[in-house]
Amino acid sequence: MASKSGKNLFMTPYKTSSTKKSGVTAYEIGEDFIVVQFNYDEQYKYTYRSASKEDIETMKELAMRGKDLSTFISQNNPPYQTKF
Repeated sequence: MASKSGKNLFMTPYKTSSTKKSGVTAYEIGEDFIVVQFNYDEQYKYTYRSASKEDIETMKELAMRGKDLSTFISQNNPPYQTKF
């Protein structure tokens, strides 16, 4: 569900398995996309159309494991479809 601003209201909190603080705070997974919310409250929607299917599936896996999602995004810089 999205608010009037377009931001997703019902995102899964990102629970990092690391002792370090992550740059990611929440995420939402769909069939062909992932929305990632960062510490500075901005959300980015990555889709099969904006990035590769392989990148999206990797990001989904990392999000669910709570490991290295922020690192993956910063190192691979997958293109996003929408910024909220």
